[in-house]
Amino acid sequence: MRTGKVVRKTLETRISVEVNLDGQGSKSLATGIPFLEHMLDQVARHGLVDLTITAEGDLEIDAHHTVEDIGITLGQAIAQAVGDKQGIRRYGHAYVPLDEALSRVVVDFSGRPGLAYNVRFERPRVGDFDVDLFHEFFQGFVNHAQVTLHIDNLKGDNAHHQIETVFKAFGRAIRMALEPDPRMSGLLPSTKGKL
Repeated sequence: MRTGKVVRKTLETRISVEVNLDGQGSKSLATGIPFLEHMLDQVARHGLVDLTITAEGDLEIDAHHTVEDIGITLGQAIAQAVGDKQGIRRYGHAYVPLDEALSRVVVDFSGRPGLAYNVRFERPRVGDFDVDLFHEFFQGFVNHAQVTLHIDNLKGDNAHHQIETVFKAFGRAIRMALEPDPRMSGLLPSTKGKL
């Protein structure tokens, strides 16, 4: 079983994340941020990753620290679950539409953190959620999962649809990248000999 469990405690947040990369897409989410939970559900469902996340944060200030730290902790848990990366596909990509919106996500489990985030929202909030915080989520994830991640919202004029296509594509890209490749069994997908 490729699983990971990480607990992160700071003066601002307490986060616990458990992942099973070979799951069925089940989830248990208690973050205090319903819209973020809706997006994390997309990752579990479309990535077929079992995901348990609990978070307590300084939401009385705003959601910034909690959202960022969930991204960090999720990245750490996935890195732990991936292990030495032998036999995985390494690269994954997905295009996902939702009505007028279309997004593309490409990921490389390269061992090198890098984020190219090209999402221009049509409005700054969905309900009371500040959509700028999604950049902080993905930056935290990238830095701690040690992946290169390209996120492009290609079209869309509904902010909810835009970000939902991103999270669905993110889940599907991760699923593809982390699938066992039968032709790479026991091998590392790199000419460097290390990822």
